[in-house]
Amino acid sequence: MRLVGLSGFETAYPQELSGGMKQRVEVARALAVNPDMLYLDEPFGALDSITRLVMRSELLRIWEAEKKTILFVTHDIDESVQLADRVVVMSSRPARIRRIVPIDLPHPRSLDMKTHEAFGVYTRRIYKLLGMD
Repeated sequence: MRLVGLSGFETAYPQELSGGMKQRVEVARALAVNPDMLYLDEPFGALDSITRLVMRSELLRIWEAEKKTILFVTHDIDESVQLADRVVVMSSRPARIRRIVPIDLPHPRSLDMKTHEAFGVYTRRIYKLLGMD
């Protein structure tokens, strides 16, 4: 509970938790079995933008502590560049790997990363690969 920032909520019921707290519970559930790899499919998709940013920071903090491999599926390009060491850009149906983009930004990463010149280079490259240039 401490690792995912839920200390003090050990006995709370689901209806007593915010959306971000529920997402933290999901991460805690995944970590509880001590897997070698976490698979997170759009885990922040239903969150408001502020909670989403907080959860990105939380996931990076957890990754720094646990060093687990995380396969993170998202449609948010900024999110992918901030969180990933490699972004796999997929084509539309049928889905195929279009390109794997290595992300060489320093760790630890924070929200300030968006102001890093290379962050913009990576996001523009991914937009271009998606035909959105």
